[in-house]
Amino acid sequence: MPYDAEILVVGCGNILFKDDGFGPAVINALEEHFKDKEKPDNVMFIDAGTGGPHYVFSLPQESWRKIIVVDVVEFNAEPGTLRKFSLEEIPKGSYENMHSWPVNQPLHELSEKIDVVVIGCKPKEISAPYVEMGLTPPVEKAIPRAVKMILNEIGVYQ
Repeated sequence: MPYDAEILVVGCGNILFKDDGFGPAVINALEEHFKDKEKPDNVMFIDAGTGGPHYVFSLPQESWRKIIVVDVVEFNAEPGTLRKFSLEEIPKGSYENMHSWPVNQPLHELSEKIDVVVIGCKPKEISAPYVEMGLTPPVEKAIPRAVKMILNEIGVYQ
């Protein structure tokens, strides 16, 4: 079965639009972290790109207990600031995909059955619709801290 794990860590975003690539970059960093360490069997890392809301979140599995969404979130903070959000805390209108489809919608439905948290990073620049690859320095610097937050969420302590 696709996405069959108790804990899913889902990196959302588009690497073509500067800081919007934060989620996929964190998934890459997590995979690198576990390159020479044993990853918990009940955890799956998913680079969902821009397909998270449409594919991952709409295909719930019985095995799911927790979803950790990693993405940029607009909130009142300095670029590169990380924050763990509950779904109720996500600022209205600040968490939509490229087609202005609220990501909150399928997550709220999932949260009725499982634990859902968002690890959000304040972006400095989203270049869409212009292609500009690469994260800005403050968002790039947030990746190791995001990895540490996620490791704590999945019960792996360093």
